[in-house]
Amino acid sequence: MLKLTLVTVGKIKESFFREAIAEYSKRISRFAHLQVLEAADEKTPDGASAAEEDKIRETEGKRILQKIPDGAYVITLEIEGRQMDSVSLSRLIDTREREGKSHLVFVIGGSLGLSPDVIRRADYHLSFGPMTFPHQLMRVMLMEQLYRAFKIQAGQPYHK
Repeated sequence: MLKLTLVTVGKIKESFFREAIAEYSKRISRFAHLQVLEAADEKTPDGASAAEEDKIRETEGKRILQKIPDGAYVITLEIEGRQMDSVSLSRLIDTREREGKSHLVFVIGGSLGLSPDVIRRADYHLSFGPMTFPHQLMRVMLMEQLYRAFKIQAGQPYHK
């Protein structure tokens, strides 16, 4: 069975996000083994300099990289990444699995984005569009799209 790991920065604070994540986790479990790993986020001081922001990204990046196992196929979520529709995401997952990539890791950065080291580690850079989303909401959106991708692969109906 395909193994999916979501590596995210920060914890989910709102109960409605936690409930949605729990529901999608349950749905995804019929198709893949899912694990969510949270890396601690760094507090960004008001008026932080560019150097301070770089240091925060670097610290969070080291925490992210420690959670990525060797041999995993890494997909980072980035505004500058490649946009695709749900069917294309389903094909991407299916293709990686057929190529023998049995462990896919999706990475969601913190409020300042991802460090250059994490971006370099990625095998694929995925974008949900040019808009910025809170990382807590992004986790729910990613999980919904992963569930949708598995439904598409299974030839089961999904809402368009």
